[in-house]
Amino acid sequence: MDNSRLIPATVIGSLLALGLIGAGALVGQGVIHARAGDRTVTVRGLSERNVKADLAVLPLRFTASGDVLSEVQTRIDGDLSLVRQFLTAQGYPADAVDLGRLEVADTRSREYAAQNGGPRFILAQTVIVRTNDVARVQTTTRALNDLVRQGVVLQDFQGPSYVFTKLNDVRPQMIAEGTAAARTGAEQFAKDSGTPLGPIRQATQGSFEILPRDGAGGDEAASIDKKVRVVTTITYGLK
Repeated sequence: MDNSRLIPATVIGSLLALGLIGAGALVGQGVIHARAGDRTVTVRGLSERNVKADLAVLPLRFTASGDVLSEVQTRIDGDLSLVRQFLTAQGYPADAVDLGRLEVADTRSREYAAQNGGPRFILAQTVIVRTNDVARVQTTTRALNDLVRQGVVLQDFQGPSYVFTKLNDVRPQMIAEGTAAARTGAEQFAKDSGTPLGPIRQATQGSFEILPRDGAGGDEAASIDKKVRVVTTITYGLK
């Protein structure tokens, strides 16, 4: 056999092998670059702000009972007059006081209570104070003993509810603070990893929470001092 014919075949085979190796290297580089382009970092930015309630709602529910409906009604009317006088003395204008519905219960109409021997009629009236003068409501709550001493029977008294109504006033700045805090964390991560920080890929704003400022497990509605909290979650690309 002529060896001169084998040399070109060998060369061609080698060239083909080198070409496949080179192509494989290029494909490998392409995968690496694709993965690098998909690299991201997800960070959270927290913004908190201490605020004070600007609205107070104070419900006062009082009851009277007896066997003669007209007499019980007269007593509840008298108690209502005492409550109005008390609230006027506390400094509330008439438009801050709302009269709720009158509740009437006839215990004899209930089969399970027909033989209970208690009063037949129980009447309950609710008066609701709604005001932006939060400090005044605090004072009124401490003075309720004066009303009880006059014979007004307060029932199921839970205290006032304090509400923060100005969330829209602080929302834009808090979102900006959360976004800035998230970017600071992302920049630090990129710096530590030696990778430039890319653009935002995705951003999610969490719900605003209103919490009692002191005590994680407290009743937010019972607290004048509150904490507004929001967490912003942002995903950045890494170059």
